[in-house]
Amino acid sequence: MIFYSTNNNSLSATFSEAVIKGIADDGGLYMPSYIPELSKNFFENIDKLSFNEIAFEVAKNIIEDEISHNELLNIIEESITFNAPVIRISKVLSILELFHGPTLAFKDFGARFMAKTLSHLIRNNNKNITILVATSGDTGSAVANGFYKVDGINVVLLYPGNKVSEIQELQLTTLGENITALKVDGTFDDCQRLVKEAFLDNEVTNKKKISSANSINIARLIPQTFYYFKSFADKSKESSKIVFSVPSGNLGNLTAGLMAKEMGLPIFKFIAAFNANDVFLNYLNTGVFEPRPSVKTLSNAMDVGNPSNIARIIHLFKRNYHKMSENIYGAAFSDLQTLSAIKEVYEKYDYIIDPHGAVGYLAIQKYMRETNDDDISGIILETAHPSKFSDSIEGVIGKKIEVPKRLLTLINKEKKSIPISKNYDEFKQFLLES
Repeated sequence: MIFYSTNNNSLSATFSEAVIKGIADDGGLYMPSYIPELSKNFFENIDKLSFNEIAFEVAKNIIEDEISHNELLNIIEESITFNAPVIRISKVLSILELFHGPTLAFKDFGARFMAKTLSHLIRNNNKNITILVATSGDTGSAVANGFYKVDGINVVLLYPGNKVSEIQELQLTTLGENITALKVDGTFDDCQRLVKEAFLDNEVTNKKKISSANSINIARLIPQTFYYFKSFADKSKESSKIVFSVPSGNLGNLTAGLMAKEMGLPIFKFIAAFNANDVFLNYLNTGVFEPRPSVKTLSNAMDVGNPSNIARIIHLFKRNYHKMSENIYGAAFSDLQTLSAIKEVYEKYDYIIDPHGAVGYLAIQKYMRETNDDDISGIILETAHPSKFSDSIEGVIGKKIEVPKRLLTLINKEKKSIPISKNYDEFKQFLLES
């Protein structure tokens, strides 16, 4: 499979080059030259396949022959060691729980798969690689866990100071070893800008081999398609109109779902659910993309004012804005509405949903009211364990949330991070001197 830059279709790379580079030389994101359609036989028998069997079938069709089938299967079996159960809460609504990995967030799927893949691709390479990661919380902890003590790879995490939860910061800053955390005096968008500038700085790239583990890296995106197929396998006998409600920030999860649909997955509709950071919603409504500074919300993984993956979505739809609007419904909600939804889901369905999932719940409720279609089966992506946001949730539901043991072990650990400004020169100096 050949991958091209979203900034220049003629700038191409192999899968290995795209993963190792992370971002194209011109600053574009890598896209596969075509989206392979999976066989009719695969979909007819998908409900009989295990999660890893589904993942293998999907991945091998995108990666093709750059990784042998045996090695690819090993990568999947070593990285996807946890399930993504679909929990039915009503006749028409289900929750796709994506928080059963080591760091209790959906980012574990992409981060672990990428870590194993990159480790495989550089196994005969004597030069160390530095992974740069901008994070609003969950991405950083998943990447840190996935790459922890991996030979030949150092990870630099950039996170916005005072804009992640206490648990998230503990996950980012307590590992040590080959993981370094930078506490940026700014927003997630500032962190993402610093990473992108480093990739375009010849002085940095000539001295250090750098890559990215954000969803701008194609190896992060591919495994995010896996759970769309798996949840479809679990629900395919219930309805011909399956709708996914996707909490949306940097748009990686939404892009992965759209890729799955291009591969033949019969998804009826995507709902892009937003908090106050609704730049992409404005684009869906007007066709005009106007990035703006992000604002802090309860659903902090979605606090993105300039989502990178919009470039991939535009290419998936071949710049056909009207086709995009037909396939994606968007809606945005405030923190107050989010808290109200958390309370409603708990009281109505006896289910504790996190702020990101709550935004997804609000969006699909709005869509169902407007369409009044009784044949719809809705699946809400629950992207993080609610215990990560206990400060926001417990006061609303009037109940303590049980914290998983792997989070409790972090409480007494020392946080170690390096404070830096949002000025690129300071970050550049750190990279050149570290």
